[in-house]
Amino acid sequence: MKLTILGCHSATPRINTNPTSQVLEIKNHMFLIDCGEGTQVELRRNKIKFSRIKHIFISHLHGDHYFGLVGLINTFSLLTRETELHIYAPKGLKEVITLQMKLSNGWTKYPLIFHELTSKTSELIYEDDKVEVHTIPLDHRVYTNGFLFKEKENERKLDINLVNEANINVAYFRKLKQGFDVENEDGVLISNEKVTKDPIAAKSYAFCSDTAYDESIVPIIKNVTVLYHESTFLDKNEALCIVTKHSTAKHAAKIAKKANVETLILGHFSTRYNGYDDFKSEAETVFDNVLLAKDGKTFDF
Repeated sequence: MKLTILGCHSATPRINTNPTSQVLEIKNHMFLIDCGEGTQVELRRNKIKFSRIKHIFISHLHGDHYFGLVGLINTFSLLTRETELHIYAPKGLKEVITLQMKLSNGWTKYPLIFHELTSKTSELIYEDDKVEVHTIPLDHRVYTNGFLFKEKENERKLDINLVNEANINVAYFRKLKQGFDVENEDGVLISNEKVTKDPIAAKSYAFCSDTAYDESIVPIIKNVTVLYHESTFLDKNEALCIVTKHSTAKHAAKIAKKANVETLILGHFSTRYNGYDDFKSEAETVFDNVLLAKDGKTFDF
């Protein structure tokens, strides 16, 4: 599982900061999460192939999270894309993008498929044989979702020496990987656990931006491998969270601790601050394993 941060700042873009956007690579998928202004430039800067992006997830309709989308859609057309593109976003985005395309006569030549989100409870919005994606309802000034990406359980690993010793036909290898007991060439039932090893643990990633402190999300993100949680403000500006419906670094850390996550990544920093070490320091008073997002930074898990 690999996460590339394209932008991790709030409000307006600056010369050296970009609004929210990131790419999650999981089980051979490349998911684009949010698409703030300048996202396609950052995709190029980070050498991410446009053609691999088939699913885009938009958390909410504040400009710093989707103003880069119509430009990216248009660039895909200019590159003669043919593969369909799925966009999962709050109801209303389809209308916005369609109007922009209509007025510019810029219809795509590839299938553009919108999945409009309206539910205020967590729901499964994407699933295949390797991964599933659920919404995480968040508490912000407009309808907002985070997204939970979960690998499905990996197959068991064959201990090929033990498999051969047990005289098991190759035709049953698939069944063994799936966890079944099988008969060997002599008709003896062989216990799966005697010839296989436990699979690599499935990983999960929760993206939570933007939101006020909200403990109701804890059951949804319980025990995730990695949590990205907005931390717009430091403690000294906590009062601003009430009117803006944002969180502090400590708020994010409290959620991480209650949810028993393995790693917390802080992001969506207000550009009012000159540095970000204090975000990490404040969060670490509550939760130990804290990392800081940074534009252009890649995390491998």
